[in-house]
Amino acid sequence: MRERVYRSEAVILRRNDVAEADRLLLIATPKGKRWVIAKGARKTKSRLAGHIELFTHVHMMLAVGRNLDIVTQSQIVHAFPTLRSELSRLGCGYYAAELYDRFTVEEDDNPPLFQLLVETFMSLDRSPQPDLTLRSFELHLLHLLGYRPQLHRCVVCDDILTPDADRYSPTLGGVLCPRDRAADPAALSMSEGAFRLLRYLQTQPITVSERLRISVETRREVTDLLRASLRYLLERDLKSAEFLDRLLSLS
Repeated sequence: MRERVYRSEAVILRRNDVAEADRLLLIATPKGKRWVIAKGARKTKSRLAGHIELFTHVHMMLAVGRNLDIVTQSQIVHAFPTLRSELSRLGCGYYAAELYDRFTVEEDDNPPLFQLLVETFMSLDRSPQPDLTLRSFELHLLHLLGYRPQLHRCVVCDDILTPDADRYSPTLGGVLCPRDRAADPAALSMSEGAFRLLRYLQTQPITVSERLRISVETRREVTDLLRASLRYLLERDLKSAEFLDRLLSLS
């Protein structure tokens, strides 16, 4: 039986004002995402107000409610001040939150995915090239959810790929070797630099993206390749993607 009061780590993904002084929050937790309500949080003297900011990592105390669980206490673990004070980084935060939201369902237990989300926001807060953090996040999220792009063996014949592989198929789920490059007529062209970057980011911790120095052209190409995979899987573009591209001046 579920306890009436419980604690949870959370990242606040969205928030809406409701009623006269309440806030409705979409939070990511190790046990999946869920909507909760912070009653009276918009009142001037509310103790919750400063501890339920958008894109913060918090420890919460919640009480089980009839329709929505109620936030009774919240304490910030990581505030991510740089992310929330710079418009381009804030755009990255919206993108990461929307990507997580689109690929998950409520109360789907996945602690590794929650940890990835926390690490992503930490990296977005400090990385000199936050767009590379997002590419790493995309690749690791796809892996954890069972959609890992095949970047080391041909997605058709399973042969080990060599640097001359130059076609990426979102539909088939990975890279085509030169012999099978015609297997998907709609496959996207891929430079060797983009191929190497994709493989590297897929196999390394997300923090590695903070130390890389990659040309704008290669970053833009990798963005387009991964966006094509996300578009195929979600059957739509993320609403935040176009806005983010303008902010990062990678268009």
